[in-house]
Amino acid sequence: MYARQRWLALILLFTASLTLACSARAQERGEPGKFDFYLMNLSWSPEFCSIHGTSPECVARPGFILHGLWAQNNDGSYPVFCSEEAGPAKPEQNLDITPDLSLLRHEWAKHGTCSGVGPQRFFAMEHQAFHSLTIPPQIERIDHETSMTPDDILGLFARANPAFPTGSILLSCGRNHLTAIEACFSKDLRPIVCQGLRSCRANSVKITPPAH
Repeated sequence: MYARQRWLALILLFTASLTLACSARAQERGEPGKFDFYLMNLSWSPEFCSIHGTSPECVARPGFILHGLWAQNNDGSYPVFCSEEAGPAKPEQNLDITPDLSLLRHEWAKHGTCSGVGPQRFFAMEHQAFHSLTIPPQIERIDHETSMTPDDILGLFARANPAFPTGSILLSCGRNHLTAIEACFSKDLRPIVCQGLRSCRANSVKITPPAH
């Protein structure tokens, strides 16, 4: 009897492990169009360069550049690599907002394929989202390293973007330096409150001036 119970327990354990493994794989590879909202990530180019190494992205456009428009779920998870659909025929047309062809190709394969709208529409949406967010002049004109609290930075963005509801713009930081500004959008690109995401919690954030 004991041996039978032990055998059943091992079968249940194996089944549970297999289920978890399948769930993990499903989380890694999503299904096009199945997500809750978009997260736009605008990387601050001086910090992107220092963290990720030398890249054309670091020098081609000072200030904020579009890292990507990412499919997100309300529980904090996100789908990636949702299909093998080919990217845009002329990716260079998007270098005005993401000045790095390798990053453009990566973003389409990992995130754009999850949009379910095709490459032309997806990159048009990236442009629309990018130009819908106003960068505060106090940030855009920084010419020396400046320290501010996350609340102060987000306050500047809130005043520059009154159409964005409270909680729709987040701050990303690393090593107490500004790394990105993120904004949440509905599937039809209306600014919405972010769900399942966390903003920078540092007491003070340093902003490295872009190289001009």
